[in-house]
Amino acid sequence: MHVPDDVIAAIATAAGTSGLAVVRVSGAGALAAADGVFRGGSALAGAQANTTHHGWAVWPASNGGADPGGDRPDRLDEVVVAVFRAPHSYTREDVVEFSCHGGRLPAQRVLAALLHAGARLARPGEFTLRAFLNGRLDLAQAEAVADLIQAETRAAQELALSQLAGDLSRRLDALSERLIDSLAEVEARVDFAEDVGGIEVPERVVEAIGGARADLTALLDGAVYARAVREGVRVVMVGRPNVGKSSLFNALLGEERAIVTDVPGTTRDLVRERLEVAGVSVTLVDAAGWREGGDAVEAIGVERARAAAEDSQVALWVLDRSAPLEDEDRAIAVRLAGKRVLAALNKSDRPARLAPASVATLIDVPAHLTIEVSAATGAGLDDLRAALAGMLGVTDGGPSLAAAVANPRHIEALERARAALERAAGAARAGLPGEIVALELRESLACIGEVSGRTLGGDLLDRIFGRFCVGK
Repeated sequence: MHVPDDVIAAIATAAGTSGLAVVRVSGAGALAAADGVFRGGSALAGAQANTTHHGWAVWPASNGGADPGGDRPDRLDEVVVAVFRAPHSYTREDVVEFSCHGGRLPAQRVLAALLHAGARLARPGEFTLRAFLNGRLDLAQAEAVADLIQAETRAAQELALSQLAGDLSRRLDALSERLIDSLAEVEARVDFAEDVGGIEVPERVVEAIGGARADLTALLDGAVYARAVREGVRVVMVGRPNVGKSSLFNALLGEERAIVTDVPGTTRDLVRERLEVAGVSVTLVDAAGWREGGDAVEAIGVERARAAAEDSQVALWVLDRSAPLEDEDRAIAVRLAGKRVLAALNKSDRPARLAPASVATLIDVPAHLTIEVSAATGAGLDDLRAALAGMLGVTDGGPSLAAAVANPRHIEALERARAALERAAGAARAGLPGEIVALELRESLACIGEVSGRTLGGDLLDRIFGRFCVGK
């Protein structure tokens, strides 16, 4: 893909009041554009790499051009400028970074001056796109930059850092090298059957294909948890009125966030709070109790609760363990059919009138996902959190986030790669022509290459980098 050679500029820090803001410039003419704006002890064009320079940002013109509307036409802001020369920069191009005072105006005025000096406004993610196109990062590493910025938990940060450091890329590169060796042997037997002893695919190649498939399976087995860490999970609490949803909501959060009364229908709107479970950012949603009837406002709340449950990844079904099942419980069970459900039998501090086995008769909830708890005493809360962690993919000892697959694009590509290997192994065992085995091996390699960016088109790159923030 063509690497642009024009000069781009953008504000690289978030908007708002702060001590500093950074305006970044990159491209073959970055130093010239920066010199059009910077006034310091000497021109930046002669500056050494990895140096900083104090001075003033001015509107581009010789000795004090006028910034439209500026009170001091010769000065926009006092700045410190960092110079990074190609190829030792983030983009592997010449890069200049202006550190301005924070706030709304300083960085905006410096950026406007740089655009007037010949730079153009960078598109979202364009600095990282150039780092990818110039070979500093592969595509998986580039995508990790956006994941790192958006990480909300320490586990999500560690996952992004692992991918940024190239852990996943190195594992896939090693896998690809093994497949290339297998492909080379298969193709040699197709092209030079007489010299290599026949066209049959050797058993060692079939075993190598099976080993590669096993490695992909191991990667994908950890994807459930890794994806939950990367994206977070939305858990909606459902149940009939007065089973203690809001009390359990508060108990899980450790604070009085939802209003709790004995009056049915107290909760009308959706109440959302974030908590962390096994490194996963969980958005817990308390909603109106599901029942028919009630006033018009409560009916709206019930419909919102049902819609929220439909859109959630996990439903936390709260039942009253101190009361027998009611028709409303049975109606909820019907609506939850087919969803991922964690059942909490609340009020375990009271005499039991509902057994976990009774819940299993209503909906297919395994025993380890039917937890007896008490929002009043805190009993069972740790078991409930552990059960939720298990639903999110956490196993005994916890899965490793090193070289984990979390990006849905990566997961889909590697699933296609694994399927191609299954077809290749099947064709080899069936004694089909080596050309068919080679075709499937090439397909698998192409799918793996999509993760690193070796086999991608420009339109997909635009979609990937379009989700980045401007300035990164």
